[in-house]
Amino acid sequence: MPDAPAADQIRLLDVQDLDLRAQQARHRRNHLPVLSQIAELTARLTDLDEARIASNTKVTDLRRAVQKAEDDVQVVRERSARDNARLASGQGSPKDLQALQGELEVLARRQEALEEVELEAMEALETAEKELASAKEQVDAISAQVADLNGERDVVWNEIDAELVGIANDRDAAVAGLDAGLVALYEKLRDAQGGIGAAALAQGQCLGCRTQLNPGDLRAIEGRPADAIVRCEECGRILVRGATR
Repeated sequence: MPDAPAADQIRLLDVQDLDLRAQQARHRRNHLPVLSQIAELTARLTDLDEARIASNTKVTDLRRAVQKAEDDVQVVRERSARDNARLASGQGSPKDLQALQGELEVLARRQEALEEVELEAMEALETAEKELASAKEQVDAISAQVADLNGERDVVWNEIDAELVGIANDRDAAVAGLDAGLVALYEKLRDAQGGIGAAALAQGQCLGCRTQLNPGDLRAIEGRPADAIVRCEECGRILVRGATR
């Protein structure tokens, strides 16, 4: 096991504290309550926008259907107008005029049927347009909520990012001049042990895993030189002796 100055080992706990503060700050950043609200509303917004698109497509189709119905009715009306004009003129044989009268009756029934189709299409269009307007209102309302929440999130993120910058600067100062081997071992253990690579030994307990060392292990540790790097038998973390914490 390599050695490192006892003072450096004690200072290593300052580095550990800063690393834990940074870890906690990043956890807060990634688990802000507002983030779940944004995710929930964004998912809802996606569904609403799909409904809006479907409503818009329906409105477009119904507008074409109304236009077609109006065109069909107009064609029959124009044909009826021409036939009525011919009938009113009295020109043609009685047989022709009788046939013309029969055609007008057919056209009247056809116009009535087409006007019914036109009315149904217009009513369906009116309903679809109301649905589209409602969908647009909901999309706009949820979009505004998401925008507001994004603003709230950004404010907190900026605060946490500033905190992380400060912690990083303090860490650079704390790690400066420490034994390189000690720092390398600490970084390796920190990565493997969930963010804690060094812990104080206090009252016979490893404050990293909260294991109470047995008397024999404690005597063995106490018998090691002050510069010796000691590891916890339970969790493997660096045990820092002589720390006042």
